[in-house]
Amino acid sequence: MSPPIACDLGTDCYIQQYVDHDPSAGASDFHCSTLSYDGHKGTDFALRSMEQMRAGVEVRASAPGKVRATRDGMPDQILTAENSDQINGRDCGNGIFVDHDDGWSTQYCHLRQGSIAVSQGDSVTTDTVIGLVGLSGRTQFPHVHITVRNGDTVVDPFDPDGEISCDAPSQNTLWDTYLPYRPGGVINVGFADAVPEYASIKDGTAAHPTLPATAPAIVVFGYAFGGRSGDAMRLTIEGPEGAFIDNTVTLDRDQAQFFRAAGKRLRAAAWPAGVYQGTATLIRDDQIINTESAELLIE
Repeated sequence: MSPPIACDLGTDCYIQQYVDHDPSAGASDFHCSTLSYDGHKGTDFALRSMEQMRAGVEVRASAPGKVRATRDGMPDQILTAENSDQINGRDCGNGIFVDHDDGWSTQYCHLRQGSIAVSQGDSVTTDTVIGLVGLSGRTQFPHVHITVRNGDTVVDPFDPDGEISCDAPSQNTLWDTYLPYRPGGVINVGFADAVPEYASIKDGTAAHPTLPATAPAIVVFGYAFGGRSGDAMRLTIEGPEGAFIDNTVTLDRDQAQFFRAAGKRLRAAAWPAGVYQGTATLIRDDQIINTESAELLIE
């Protein structure tokens, strides 16, 4: 199998959630970790922002096969209490179902409205673009969800035999290339002149590469996924005159996605001109999970 998304994992996209292996009301991924939710039947390849989604990211068939069914026409929208009833029974959103050899099948969900590029009966290969990543169906972030089945049985492509070993997950997967496991990480980091709205961070429009010297504040924000209770996000800014901000916030609960921000208000006539570097670091059990940085020009 090939990854179903045309992006660079860890740079342009990331895996937000995996198949749930916990038969109880809890959830556990194939690493016995928390990147899943109760009853989740697939793998979610997520984009960094909705701006990226609007630019267009291809979804491709993960294996050769024949298209059994498609659905299009559902809007790209974040799931809310107001639109939830409209989605009932169509949780997958705009999607495609592909049959493969020996009873295997793949299902692709949450594709962008109007992007379905194949029809029932079409043959596909791993080079076939079947649609674009979207935000349709029961979802709150742009991604493609892929479910792999053998007959009626859901198969985790990261652990096809289902024999979970928490300390040493199997290296025998269905993928034709190595896909590293990330237990969480920083999706994006950027600067703004105030604490940004979460919606603008998710949209990809919150960050400012430049600000005037009279900006009311200099704020760095970090947007991350896979947060666990007790994790810490450290936010730092180095300015032209040295250390500017060093602030650490601890999460008080698990959060699939979250952001934190830190900064200073303008107290003088102007900020020192020059380059500021902001860094967001996700820390778990005193170990660095991931660090990302961005630059701001004050002029």
